[in-house]
Amino acid sequence: MAQVTAALGLTPEQVERALATAALAPSVHNTQPWRFRVRRDRIELHPDPSRKLAATDPEDRELRLSCGAALYNLRLALQDLGVRPLVTVLPGQDAPGALAVVRRGGTLKIDDEHRALLKAVPHRRTNRKPFLEATVDPRQRHALVRAAELERSWLHVVTTREDRAQLKKLVQRAHEIQLHDEAVQAELAAFTGHRPGATDGVPPASAGVRPAMQDEWVFRDFQGPERQPGKDYESDPLVVVLCSFYDGPLGDLQAGQALQRVLLTATTHGLSASFLSQPVEVRRIREDLRRALGGLLVPQTVLRLGFSTPVPPTPRRSVAELMIESDEHAPC
Repeated sequence: MAQVTAALGLTPEQVERALATAALAPSVHNTQPWRFRVRRDRIELHPDPSRKLAATDPEDRELRLSCGAALYNLRLALQDLGVRPLVTVLPGQDAPGALAVVRRGGTLKIDDEHRALLKAVPHRRTNRKPFLEATVDPRQRHALVRAAELERSWLHVVTTREDRAQLKKLVQRAHEIQLHDEAVQAELAAFTGHRPGATDGVPPASAGVRPAMQDEWVFRDFQGPERQPGKDYESDPLVVVLCSFYDGPLGDLQAGQALQRVLLTATTHGLSASFLSQPVEVRRIREDLRRALGGLLVPQTVLRLGFSTPVPPTPRRSVAELMIESDEHAPC
């Protein structure tokens, strides 16, 4: 395994701390599909081809979304260390195979807003448990929308009864398609349930409760415990669609950074979040969702937000496992 070295004027220990922060980003089934190459003048973010979900995410859209979230965490961690991160997304031949390169753009003193977001990183967790029947207030909604806008993305808040009904149908249709896809179900099974010693995936303690027929929204079965009698999922969560302004890898990476800023902002407001990703993962349903949004915005993921009880952290790979040797290539 590669050793963490000094970079961007930081010590190896500081670089390792920044990479550990980056690696706390969310990813589909907690696959953690990112790797890093550290050189003296840069930190490169690469996809991990061994972590691809060929059936669930055949176009690598969610892989790039997850890597974008890791990139946002890395930016926060570097700011806390006094580094102004200068980010080049999709650098091409400058860093073959990399999704992004981060260089030192001078010094920076982190402000209170970004310090609060950084503090939220280890507390942000996908919460698959039922939420409380409590409303997300307008001030909190505004903060979430603003978080996406600051990262050049758009957060569509589903407000009307008609829009909610339409989105619910799209989620259900996509869910049914995936339920009957053996390859998708195999990928889900591979990263869930009791896997002693695993450093990835969704353990039972983080899996929420088993879905049931009466649920208002359909949920994936992450092999969690059976629910207690009378403990159904909430009837009216806040549901939002995170969108980019254009399609393709650049839009995916920008939306990933926006996703993490939205999730961290939610955490600072005491909100929990989980994903309803099915309609984005099924191509023809994603196109239906895009048309429902007016045709211009590109839906990247669907989030359910509200208030819930805490959940434990999911396991993480060590920084050493995420490192790429300086002469090793990681193709997209």
